[in-house]
Amino acid sequence: MTPFFRFRPIPVATLSLALALTTGLTACSSTPRAPAAQPMAQDASNQPPVKADGPKRAKLHTELASLYYSEGNMAVALDELRQALDADSNYASAYNMKGLVHLYLGETGDAESSFQRALSLAGNDPEINNNYGYFLCQTGRVRQSLQYFLTAIKNPLYPTPERAYLNAGQCAARMGDDALALQYVERSLRLSPNNPTAMFELANLRLKRGEATQARQLLMDMNRLQDPGPQTLWLGVRIERALGDRSAELSYATQLRRRFPDAPETQEMLKGNGR
Repeated sequence: MTPFFRFRPIPVATLSLALALTTGLTACSSTPRAPAAQPMAQDASNQPPVKADGPKRAKLHTELASLYYSEGNMAVALDELRQALDADSNYASAYNMKGLVHLYLGETGDAESSFQRALSLAGNDPEINNNYGYFLCQTGRVRQSLQYFLTAIKNPLYPTPERAYLNAGQCAARMGDDALALQYVERSLRLSPNNPTAMFELANLRLKRGEATQARQLLMDMNRLQDPGPQTLWLGVRIERALGDRSAELSYATQLRRRFPDAPETQEMLKGNGR
């Protein structure tokens, strides 16, 4: 199973601005501007501090938490989220991000309460629905997860429905409904034709359906976009084995053994599985 799509990374430029704003808040508060009609600057000590309002600060700290989450620094991410919720205790995106952090840490109870709080504040938010669907699928409630992916997909303001389609496809495959999984993954790939993860999922589903030639083409397209990892190479071994191309199978197998000797996929291959 390839990784799910969970949240959209914050663009570097946005995060750089966020960092600049964070470090600049104190400076702004100590450098008040004189009124336009006042020819002489007033004593700075008499000016009230300039401070961003609660929702803006909550958004800022949540974006920083997203950055630290993507870097694997969960302790700092949680601290940023604490500050976000101190600034605005009803900021749904902070609870959404908090749910992802707790899920990463294996704290499923805290993760669920965070996601549910986010949904209570913004029940139609597509990102929150997508992430809660991911959480449900990861914690064994696969069928229940689909309704949240579909809620995200139906939102006309959701800029990346292909992510929710792909997650829905992966979860449908996990519950054994390959026909439904195929439908969702194909929709995802139509919306994002160069997504290697969707290509991998579709190739895997095609192989399971006995459509090895189509699976091979998808794998070739994917390998043109990125270097193959162990999952991709193992899929290549199985596709070429199904097609009876011993030379191509051996090529994939050699790469897998040489480049990823300790990968679970390599161990599966050496055990003779996947036949």
